[in-house]
Amino acid sequence: MTLKMRLLATAHALPQRTVTTAEVAIRCGVDPHAAETGTGVRERRWLSGTETALSLGTRAVQDALTRAGLDVADVDVLLNASGSQLQPIPDGAALYARELGLSGAAAYSVHATCLSFLAALHHAALLVHTGQARHVVIVSSESSSLGLNFSQPESALLLGDGAAAVVVGPAETPEQGIEAVRFETYPAGADYTRMRAGGSLLSPLTPGLTPADFQFDMQGLQVLKLASRVVPAFLERLRPGLSTGLPGIDHVVPHQASAAGLALMARYGWPEGRIEVTLTHLGNVVAASLPLTLHQALEHGRAGPGSTVLLAGTGAGLSTGGLILRL
Repeated sequence: MTLKMRLLATAHALPQRTVTTAEVAIRCGVDPHAAETGTGVRERRWLSGTETALSLGTRAVQDALTRAGLDVADVDVLLNASGSQLQPIPDGAALYARELGLSGAAAYSVHATCLSFLAALHHAALLVHTGQARHVVIVSSESSSLGLNFSQPESALLLGDGAAAVVVGPAETPEQGIEAVRFETYPAGADYTRMRAGGSLLSPLTPGLTPADFQFDMQGLQVLKLASRVVPAFLERLRPGLSTGLPGIDHVVPHQASAAGLALMARYGWPEGRIEVTLTHLGNVVAASLPLTLHQALEHGRAGPGSTVLLAGTGAGLSTGGLILRL
């Protein structure tokens, strides 16, 4: 059953500061050329000055609403779908609502690390399809540069900052909406991508904590190995034939995990020209990668009305997610 909905608008907001991989490589003590070749990232954006994940996300939402021809008063639900937590309490969505002047509407977070936007898009579709909401705004905003560990080049060389927003509303045609969606989690990979401290298991008062406990930690090779084992069967459960081709799919919008992660797609028989890439100039922007990459595909006309798009990726957990969207 298709969950009937459509994308009314997308928008992005990027930090002013552009940081090359060569700059990050020097801080990590590695060869700049090897770093760019290995990661596939040429440059990324990092927060600077007074910029915050909150200010970027707010800008993205305001732009998306303008593009959709809507006012903030038209928003029924605001979903914060970000991996970067603004603060533990209240929920970050309340802070976005305050910045936007949104009062009385529902505002809450949907959190699935790098797959947060996919989970939020599914949730928004359910709300619109069932008539519980008419206009839902999703915002994904990341400030990964604030938690980098430069003694771990594997992750420090990959991550960037940025925000994107999407406005979801009722479908105009019977075909518009989500044709298929699936999420799976393989907790054998729970320790492969993590930030250990800051929650109740390791609170700030826990003796012996170091700054590294509050920084991003990733075992990229282990993530890649586990993903390569579980993703093909996952794709088949999402839609038969996806592990060997793109049946019924016009364009692929993947999470920009890494160059190695994107390279895996060639094994599935997915043509390079039908895969949208932002990794080279934005890096891995965690939960914002998927909506940023979707926005680019729409802005450049590689996806548009009537086309069918596969959005897919992996996240910490290890979790896999995929969603087939008819625009």
